This record gives sequence, structure tokens and C-alpha cells, in this order.
Amino acid sequence: MDCKVMNKLLLLVAILFSTKSIAIEFNGKFIQGHFIIGKTEPNSKIIIDKKKVRVSKNGYFVFGIDRDRKFDFLITKINSGKKEKIIKKVFKRKYKIQRIDGLAENKVTPPKEVYERIKKENNKIGEARGINSSLVFFKNKFIMPVNGIITGVYGSQRILNGKPRWPHYGIDIAAKKGTKIKSSGSGLVTMAENDLYYTGGTIIMDHGHGISTIYSHLEKIMVKVGDEIKQGDIIGTVGSTGRSTGPHLDFRINWFQTRLDPMSVLK
Repeated sequence: MDCKVMNKLLLLVAILFSTKSIAIEFNGKFIQGHFIIGKTEPNSKIIIDKKKVRVSKNGYFVFGIDRDRKFDFLITKINSGKKEKIIKKVFKRKYKIQRIDGLAENKVTPPKEVYERIKKENNKIGEARGINSSLVFFKNKFIMPVNGIITGVYGSQRILNGKPRWPHYGIDIAAKKGTKIKSSGSGLVTMAENDLYYTGGTIIMDHGHGISTIYSHLEKIMVKVGDEIKQGDIIGTVGSTGRSTGPHLDFRINWFQTRLDPMSVLK
């Protein structure tokens, strides 16, 4: 065989082998608010934009897409000195406008005397959401924590008494007071508070690699910090505590400080 032809064949084989060795699989849609699970070779390094993310011993990693992200993802993988860069386009969504009128003023704008309390509670929530553990429960399917009518959806812009507020970052599930709440996924309890200003009875669970779930407005909390919980375990009951207009569960999921659409993992 001609030497030049042989060299070209060897080069082609090398390229194909190299491409295969650094392949990445993605499970999820690259849409604003969605949750993406990645799978790659063990011992690989994965960088999302400029952030290095944890990769499990079996090659799993995870990240989320912000509600308002407008630019594409740059995903860099490094394995055995080889580097691959992948660009993934992010698709935009349209969000609903939700108007609620007739609320008491203290349900719209909190009084100044509680500002310090709110700040401390928000810091505590941020710390729980910032945990980067080696748990890998995030890669398992999540389940609906309670049966009921969904009355509030992720990303909707709330206008309270005519005043635009922060978008809603979870789903509201209306149910009778006292209805049992199941853990949506297996994990570790990192917060269990009975009386937060905004969210009342609140539970936060860590599912690994920065993925956490939040259950808010609970009447009763049946777990404590440090408890290891299995998917489907009863963790509390539906209430209307905190700034709530009626019995419901506000269920949220986060990748660190990025708030994600729970429906992107429940479906």
C-alpha cells in the first residue's frame, strides 16, 4: 500500500478513536430552566462555561440552565490530556404573567423591621443550596411530592396588587391542609425550619453535585437536619405557613444558586 495512503488511514483511525474516547452523553433538553445530566468517562474533568463541575466515579455530572439564560453553553472536557469543547444552543421560553390582587400590604412588601431576619434566612438557604456533595441521587428520576392541582408554574412573573415582583421559581401544588408530602428523591436533609418569614415550614434536601430540592409552607416537618431520606418517604404535611394565601406546597429544585423548573425533572 502507498505510504501516503497508509498515513491517511492511520490518521483517520486516530481521529475516530480520539473522538470516541472523549464522547459525552447528555440527558435533558437545552431549554431555559431545564436540568441536564451528563455522562462521560470516569476521571474526566468537565468545565461548564468557566465552572469546573463534580464528576462521579462512574462519570456522571449535572448542571442547570437559568430561567433567563440567553447565550449558549460552552462545555469543555479534559481526559488524558485531550481537550474537547462542545457548544450547546439554549432555547428560550415564554413565561406566564400571574396577577394576584387584593393581598394585604404585608403580603406584598415586608415591613422594614423584618429585613434583617429575611437577610439571615436567605443566607442560610443559600448555604444549603451551595453544598457540593458526592451524592449521586440526582441521576435518578424524581417523583411528584404531593397530589394536587398545580396553581403556580415555574418562571411566571407575579404582579401583586399591581406591582411586578420576582418570577416564581417553583411549582405550587394546591392540596388540603395536612396532606402528606413525599420526598421527591433520595437525599440528605440540610435544612428543616418551622418558621421562615417567606416560606414558613421549610425543608431543603441535598441530592448531590449541587442539586437540591425545597419544600415550603409546610404545616408539620417530620425530618431533621442530617436525616438520610429515601424517595417516597413522608417528610411533612401541606400547610399555609409563611407568606401564603392558602394551603399548598411550593416545590423547587436548584443547581447551586440556579433555580430550575421542577417539571423538567418530574417529566
